[in-house]
Amino acid sequence: MSLKETVHFKWYKHLFVLIFLLVCFQGSAWITEAEFSQLFQNSNQMVSFLSRFVHPDFSYLPKLFRPMMKTLQMSLLGTMIGLLFAVPVSFLATTIVTENRLISTISRFLLGLIRTIPTLLLAALLVAIFGIGEATGVLTIAVFTFGMVSQLMFQAIETIDYGPIEAASAVGANKIQIAIWSIAPQILSQFTSYAFYAFEVNVRSSTVLGYVGAGGIGVILNSSMALMNYERVSIIILTILITVAIVDKLSEQVRRSLA
Repeated sequence: MSLKETVHFKWYKHLFVLIFLLVCFQGSAWITEAEFSQLFQNSNQMVSFLSRFVHPDFSYLPKLFRPMMKTLQMSLLGTMIGLLFAVPVSFLATTIVTENRLISTISRFLLGLIRTIPTLLLAALLVAIFGIGEATGVLTIAVFTFGMVSQLMFQAIETIDYGPIEAASAVGANKIQIAIWSIAPQILSQFTSYAFYAFEVNVRSSTVLGYVGAGGIGVILNSSMALMNYERVSIIILTILITVAIVDKLSEQVRRSLA
């Protein structure tokens, strides 16, 4: 290795990059009027929160079973409804099935529009339209699942083997028969994997939907935070973490078995 290739020889370039990053950081702080010193001004509150947060109220744990089960039920029901609508739309979003670019373009635009809306914002919008409650949470999860799984599904369809499609077309099969007998068998394992992945994501998402009134354990978390009952907040978050970890592990094992 020659001297020019060493880090020490190019030290001035690294120094220039470091100075440039510091100037950008300071410029961003000045433009946004962010004062990081304010983070440490409420140190008493920070100490009070952490001292109570590290002592979970385990006596409150039995009362969390029903809200947690309701959250899982919301996730399961919302995932199933979303999958129900995702299957036909994913077929419509690819020209392999429709052979109509207009229908596929409209379907993809619809899916792209849905996927751009964050879950929490979608829940807030649906709460404003339909009101608070578990039904709104289920609807939010269903719409999110629909957008995500449809996107993954039509991309999977476009990578399949065209041989069975050409063979079915040669014997006079219509588009529905081609979709059922030539395409569906090739993407069934991927669809199952996506379904479990969607359920895994929805369990994580549904825990915070209660913050906007969409039901589930998030409602209790929100009220406990508002009442500054940090011991209960701690046990609620701990319960959510354990539940999500169990669901993630089960979902991962199922998806690995299907791979």
